[in-house]
Amino acid sequence: MTTATAIAADAILGTYRRAPMELVRGAGVELFDADGKAYLDFVAGIAVNALGYGDAGLEQAMRDGMTSGMVHVSNLYRTSAGERLSEKLVESSFADRVFFCNSGAEANEGAFKIARRWARAQSPAKHEIIALRGAFHGRLFGTLAATDRPQYRMPFRPLAGGISIAERDLGELESVLNAETVAAVIVEPVQGEGGVRVVEHEFLRALRQLTTERNVLLIVDEIQCGYGRTGTFWAYEQAGITPDILTVAKPMAGGLPMGAVLMTQAVADAMQPGDHGTTFGGGPFVAGVALHVFDRLHDPAMLRHVTEQGAWMGAALRAMAERSLKIRAVRGVGYIWGIDVTDAAKDVVARALELGLLVCSAGEHTVRLLPPLVMGRADLERGLRLLEQAIG
Repeated sequence: MTTATAIAADAILGTYRRAPMELVRGAGVELFDADGKAYLDFVAGIAVNALGYGDAGLEQAMRDGMTSGMVHVSNLYRTSAGERLSEKLVESSFADRVFFCNSGAEANEGAFKIARRWARAQSPAKHEIIALRGAFHGRLFGTLAATDRPQYRMPFRPLAGGISIAERDLGELESVLNAETVAAVIVEPVQGEGGVRVVEHEFLRALRQLTTERNVLLIVDEIQCGYGRTGTFWAYEQAGITPDILTVAKPMAGGLPMGAVLMTQAVADAMQPGDHGTTFGGGPFVAGVALHVFDRLHDPAMLRHVTEQGAWMGAALRAMAERSLKIRAVRGVGYIWGIDVTDAAKDVVARALELGLLVCSAGEHTVRLLPPLVMGRADLERGLRLLEQAIG
């Protein structure tokens, strides 16, 4: 690394332990560093780059978005792209209304505010938000209080009040879901950062029944697992439930920053002009690109591809675990998988990097796989061969 490059890198706040190489371009499902080395990507920008790199349709959508000259106008005025995207999101889901923002943490913060606004209309005492053990909902003050990572939480105490974490146990939830004080429960159908833990469908159905009985909103966080990653467009579909609020973000705009909160009309009716806002959310350029991403990922052929190849990947990972004493467990669905290893996950990630494979961690001993949804069988096979070498 040259002195100038080192100074530039040092100017960025060190909130991430970054890999040493500098990535300079991408093509298909590979990234390339400044020395020309190729890396097969099983991270996809942390579940963002569902269409991989250099996608012709995505690039055309960006060019088309520039033709109007309106990258941004604010939400003081109507523009068509965001309105069209909101219609598609409503038609594809349980929802009646959509709020656009710029990230997953913003989406969950917005969902908490919307839930409390609805709850306070029921009763002045109704305000609590409950998350589940293993949850990760963001690093802002409200979402951090709902994130079950002590090392993330401790330096920033006191955290936002009225937000707590309960065990993933229906008996405990029955005792803590006080209809007079609890506004909402938030749950990830697949706990991505929490070790890629697929929440049982029976649990989700029972939780939905319990929240309905107690007049408590159910917020489903699909920021990492939504938009086709599990093989259905929305992960909640597989459990056969209907949430009151849903949050989504990562893949929405193909790498451009975008998030959204989807909600029923009953929830939306509680919100009044001025209760919440966003300068950039749903702007014409980003929303126009997101329209293309939606159509690609909502395509039944794409969803079949993820379902079929994800099932193959799960079988291959379980076979790998049978061959290796260094793999303790395999969990996942579709194109989101976690492998519990005996070594530190960061060491497996580092060895994979040397071999030309990008993977990431989801806890101290869990390696996480999040390939682009367009990745085909040959590249999946190649990636798993490299992963097995890295695990040792």
